[in-house]
Amino acid sequence: MKGDKRDEQGLGPEPAAPQQPTAEEEALVEFHRSYRELFQFFCSNTTIHGAIRLVCSQHNRMKTAFWAVLWLCTFGMMYWQFGLLFGEYFSYPVSLNINLNSDKLVFPAVTVCTLNPYRYPEIKEELGELDRITAQTLFDLYKYNFSNILAAHVRGRRDLRETLPHPLQRLRVPPPPSPPSPPSPPSPRRARSATSSLRDNNPQVDRKDWKIGFQLCNQNKSDCFYQTYSSGVDAVREWYRFHYINILSRLPEPPPSLELGNFIFACRFNQASCNQANYSHFHHPMYGNCYTFNDKNTSNLWMSSMPGISNGLSLVLRTEQKDFIPLLSTVTGARVMVHGQDEPAFMDDGGFNLRPGVETSISMRKEALDRLGGDYGDCTQNGSDVPVKNLYHSKYTQQVCIRSCFQQSMITQCGCAYILYPRPQDVQGVEYCNYRKHSSWGYCYYKLRDSFSSDRLGCFTKCRKPCSVTSYKLSAGYSRWPSVTSQDWVFEMLSRQNNYTIKNKRNGVAKLNIFFRELNYRTNSESPSVTMVTLLSNLGSQWSLWFGSSVLSVVEMAELVFDLLVITVLMLLRRFRSRYWSPGRGRGGAQEVASTAAASLPSHLCPHLACPSLSQPSLSQPGPASCEALAAPPPAYASLGPCPSLSGP
Repeated sequence: MKGDKRDEQGLGPEPAAPQQPTAEEEALVEFHRSYRELFQFFCSNTTIHGAIRLVCSQHNRMKTAFWAVLWLCTFGMMYWQFGLLFGEYFSYPVSLNINLNSDKLVFPAVTVCTLNPYRYPEIKEELGELDRITAQTLFDLYKYNFSNILAAHVRGRRDLRETLPHPLQRLRVPPPPSPPSPPSPPSPRRARSATSSLRDNNPQVDRKDWKIGFQLCNQNKSDCFYQTYSSGVDAVREWYRFHYINILSRLPEPPPSLELGNFIFACRFNQASCNQANYSHFHHPMYGNCYTFNDKNTSNLWMSSMPGISNGLSLVLRTEQKDFIPLLSTVTGARVMVHGQDEPAFMDDGGFNLRPGVETSISMRKEALDRLGGDYGDCTQNGSDVPVKNLYHSKYTQQVCIRSCFQQSMITQCGCAYILYPRPQDVQGVEYCNYRKHSSWGYCYYKLRDSFSSDRLGCFTKCRKPCSVTSYKLSAGYSRWPSVTSQDWVFEMLSRQNNYTIKNKRNGVAKLNIFFRELNYRTNSESPSVTMVTLLSNLGSQWSLWFGSSVLSVVEMAELVFDLLVITVLMLLRRFRSRYWSPGRGRGGAQEVASTAAASLPSHLCPHLACPSLSQPSLSQPGPASCEALAAPPPAYASLGPCPSLSGP
């Protein structure tokens, strides 16, 4: 009615009073006034189970304390479980998966060696001289006459000792030194003289009191040692092998190969005869002529579509020892190795011997292994990240890397290459070791081999395992071949076709069968045992077990931490402003506060600034009473300072 009366008088409507913010309205950015208020808000509104119990029992301190302790213990147990899960994840465990597959298989490469090198025309005289010196040495040491086997005249001992360096000697084993005063080791010269007198004056010595060995010295003879053996057979073989390597390394080129027909009498694969395109030849210094069937250089690789002995490789081999070196090898037969097409044949590592007069049947089963690299395992894909150069120019294997590492150490420290391993092609002027050009290479080699065996060279550490490996599990069966009833016609056919006229027929031939036992092959592959999905699933399970919450609850926790940090910063900032920028602390602070424009502050921070000025009183309710009625409560922690006064400083 008062409004209608003002309309009748023409005064217009009454001006509306300024609208004041209510308690339900929220600003764009607003923070709680205290830690207590923030904690009560979080516990009352969070989705984490048990948090409401911390504030609902305000009048029961015992219950509140019980839930607080229980909540903290649960929180600690959960994060302890989190630590275990993260520790398991960052240990990178793997799981081994086994898969069985069945398909046509590529037949592996098969290398067959004669087990002993032949006497080559280029070094036949030197080998004969070495045999005669060895026979004289055996007579000096053991009173054993070996010359009737060699059918050669043995020269005098003094002349023979001047022919070859590093003579084989007999050494008395010194008694164990007493603990108080251990005797000093004898010098090389004293050891040589003692050995000489022992050999000349007292040849009959108890075998338990001496060893056999040969002396090796460095370039200037300042350091010497004896390479000794408790077995005379081992000592003679190693000494003979050492001099044989020196003789063989002087050859300008590898010796001529033995004709395939003189070593392999028959070859068939999958009921078809082999031809020259199915094999390749190489010479091994210790095992002589070797032939590799179905290697990577062949035109067509053999495929096995059916298992069984009739669908594999069958060989008839010559194993007679008429032209072999008796002091270099003490076994008869042939050496065989099964390997991959891209892998070199290391006959010492993976080969096996064939017995003469016996049919050896080898059944195979293929297995493949795929390892995880990177953080899950120390393996290499192709060896490009291994700090050892591959000297074999073949597929990377751990044995290839280890032998290449030893050869590089041999070239670096000894100045020459070991004849059993290939020389680097990119380095010019590297020769194989022999004591005519490298007088102390034996000293360096045996020292280096000792460091290699104890891994002081670091080759086993540098050479990592390949991530992908294909191997063949072999099982052998033996039977007498040929049988008593069939040996006459078998040997007769071999003599007519291959000119096989040896007297001891059974010791001169052997038969080999290699085949797949089954076409099923096993693949072992590694996979991560704990993936990121598994880790998140386990973390969620632990979080739900201890708190019964979800990912959004984690966000609520993050929001709580953020609010705590902001409130702390605002409280520190307000304390800093009230201490250093308050109007009562100097002229500068007063002028700064006085110069702050009141209109520049938002109305929800200082609500009393929205009141009309005293110089312009309201028509309805003039005077300062209306400002007091509209005054807001004291400023919260979110304010950045005290609101400016209306009356000025």
